[in-house]
Amino acid sequence: MKKVFIIHGFGGIPNGGWIPWLMEELAKEKIYACALPMPESKKPIVSKWTEEIVHAIENSTEDEIYLIGHSLGASAILKFLESYDGNKKISGVVLMSGLISPLEALDPESKYRLIDSFVVPPINFENIKNKADKFTVFHSIDDPAVPFSHAEKISSALDCKLTKVEKGGHFYILSEPICYEIPGLIEVVREVLN
Repeated sequence: MKKVFIIHGFGGIPNGGWIPWLMEELAKEKIYACALPMPESKKPIVSKWTEEIVHAIENSTEDEIYLIGHSLGASAILKFLESYDGNKKISGVVLMSGLISPLEALDPESKYRLIDSFVVPPINFENIKNKADKFTVFHSIDDPAVPFSHAEKISSALDCKLTKVEKGGHFYILSEPICYEIPGLIEVVREVLN
């Protein structure tokens, strides 16, 4: 049996934006998806987020586990994989709009500086490559929050496919404009699931 865990980003909620749509699309294919409620999403602490992912995976009874992370959720997945030494192999990972270094455009006093702890110290991709059978990156060229260069660096470091979206923005879940469906995402997820 396959199980998909979706990890939202900063300030996100499990049933926000496009997440219910993706879960419904996967349900049509008899694949169970669960969106994790990441703790204190507006004041994120990397250790708490990775603990939530570990807890979900270790308590899963399915043979095939897949992770989909958006924005800070993608970074949380990378941090989780970097140190994970549990018994479960991850079958596939989809990283959407993920960041791998501090966002230079942010004001030093911004509340978003909290996310720096997810990417500092830098992610050790050598510790990640063998922790999942498949990786793929999904990112919009016009992302105003996380520059497309982050996606290029992630896909290069993991030697995996990068799917470019022309006008998807940051695939927002809560702020305007809210994104309720993401064209092309289900096809990318299917590739990882098969």
